[in-house]
Amino acid sequence: MLRVAVIIIATALSAGALSGCSVGMALSGSHNPDLGAVRTGASRGEIELHLGSPIKSTLLEDGRRADVYAYEIGNEPSAGRAAGHAVMDVLTLGVWEIVGTPIEGVQGEKYHATVVYDESDRVVDLRTTKVAAAM
Repeated sequence: MLRVAVIIIATALSAGALSGCSVGMALSGSHNPDLGAVRTGASRGEIELHLGSPIKSTLLEDGRRADVYAYEIGNEPSAGRAAGHAVMDVLTLGVWEIVGTPIEGVQGEKYHATVVYDESDRVVDLRTTKVAAAM
């Protein structure tokens, strides 16, 4: 009887130790930005409120500024996905991580937005490009 209890406890601890990558990834996604607020005429503060700090900033020759922002769409945190991964981890004794982690790794699409501001930090031009997935 003691041996069965030890095996059950060891199995549960092993599954718990092996799980976590896909569960953590599902819980730590990023919320979709409010792209409706990113428009011509918006202030730099409004843009940074929705897209965060720029990853690159360049001062153009004509006195304008061009900032590049990185954002992601389709990778919101999900307790449901995390619970599903956790259940599969327990049922497969952690082997699910071989499948679950790559699934979570390809969630969402990454974009760069290049925003050009005039001298008063108002948007005058906006271009968005999809970032190619790394292989």
